[in-house]
Amino acid sequence: MLFEEQRYIHEDLERLEQGIADRVAQEPSHIRDRLNRDHEISQLLDQIQNQSRELLEICEKRNDERTKELLQIGSGDPFEEFYRQVNEIKDHHSRYQAEQADNPEQWYRPRRGEDHPYIVENMFSGEEAYGRYFDLVGLHEVFQNLPNVKRHSYLQYLEYFDNFQYTYGGVKRADKLTASYFKYLVELQEYLESFMRRTRPLENLDKVFIGWDNEFEAAWEKDEVEGWQRSKLTTAAEKSNGGRALSSADAIWCEACEKEFKNPNVYKGHLTGKKHINAAKLLGTADGADEGMSDGTAAATALRLKERAVAHKEYRIKKLAAAMSTERDDTRVNVERRQGMTERERQQELENMFSSASSYQNQEVEEEKDENGDDKIYNPLKLPLAWDGKPIPFWLYRLHGLGQEFPCEICGNFVYRGRRAFDKHFNETSHITNLKRLGITNTHLFRDITSIEEAMKLWDKIQRDSKKGEVEDGSIIQMEDRDGNVMPEKVYLDLQKQGLL
Repeated sequence: MLFEEQRYIHEDLERLEQGIADRVAQEPSHIRDRLNRDHEISQLLDQIQNQSRELLEICEKRNDERTKELLQIGSGDPFEEFYRQVNEIKDHHSRYQAEQADNPEQWYRPRRGEDHPYIVENMFSGEEAYGRYFDLVGLHEVFQNLPNVKRHSYLQYLEYFDNFQYTYGGVKRADKLTASYFKYLVELQEYLESFMRRTRPLENLDKVFIGWDNEFEAAWEKDEVEGWQRSKLTTAAEKSNGGRALSSADAIWCEACEKEFKNPNVYKGHLTGKKHINAAKLLGTADGADEGMSDGTAAATALRLKERAVAHKEYRIKKLAAAMSTERDDTRVNVERRQGMTERERQQELENMFSSASSYQNQEVEEEKDENGDDKIYNPLKLPLAWDGKPIPFWLYRLHGLGQEFPCEICGNFVYRGRRAFDKHFNETSHITNLKRLGITNTHLFRDITSIEEAMKLWDKIQRDSKKGEVEDGSIIQMEDRDGNVMPEKVYLDLQKQGLL
């Protein structure tokens, strides 16, 4: 039966390829359906690899069994071997009479319905919206609780979470070697990698991650990792001073506190301080009495290993954030937009999102019914679909004016259907952001203006009017001469220069 097993695997591989081709031919418009399709293709590709691996094992490692079976078929009476295999099949079906026969043609076809739920249904949180946005609220709270960090709002955190330099509110180099900071980096890296795997199931991410690791190794060997260079700190006195560059030959470097002491007596007094003892414990050193002199090299080596682990996490997070810059920008815009909404508007937005997803699913089901010869939805006017997947009433279509189209050149010639949606978009973040890109700051005066030329003309007029209304400082300050005459400062200075006062 070895040849039959081999034939079955070849047939299954062809069905798997056909299942992938059927899914690639589809192009869903909803993000949930696109992600679900990609994950299904990824599962089929994994199954192809497993089947191919098993087939390769049959062809390479089981040659003796294949030779034995070939001899049984080719030698002797061929019908004897044939009837033996037929009897084995009959015995199997006699033992399992209630077993239902499956149709292999239906195994890998795309299907939707209650019996075939979406793979990505429970894969994303509500904040992530099927992979459109990041959900870093929990990690933002963890960052806020780190010692000696600058407090940021969630919007600021989304902008600077991958910038680990202290000038942008990160963590000082001494505080980066704590266990709490390293745990935070691990959680942030795991989330970003998980998000990328969930949103990009068809990419070979393991290969990408290995390439990033190799880049980090090369940069670390060349001392080119940003924020962790030793070239700024090392000199010829590196061995005798714990691996740190000092300003003079008599100076002493405290590795735990990252501080230089020019006076040895001050350094000895510093060693008994509470701050130094706590810093030495964090570094995993001893009491620290002779760490800057006798054990400086060993301490510097251990410290460099810790720095390398932290630097590797930071490097990976920077690469992940750069690879998902689009999702990051969309998250910032979404958070900024939601902050200006009421709780009722947020709930309504969630309901609209789920209703649009369900209406799209119902539309797909109706299309499948139409292909199978069932009832077809009659929609000659191309009316929008309601939550139940059916066209909305025509009177509701006329009531909201959905037949009218309003283009907006400022928003990239986007066409809004209905006056309500058109009026609402003037307060949305996208329209306001586009106005600011044109240099317009006072955006509330540009309502109902959709042309870029008209907006620039109005802004120039506003700028000219504001300059005309400015009052010079010389006319505001009043001066008084000896006779009691009051006049502006400019007139007073001119008369004074002419000697008339």
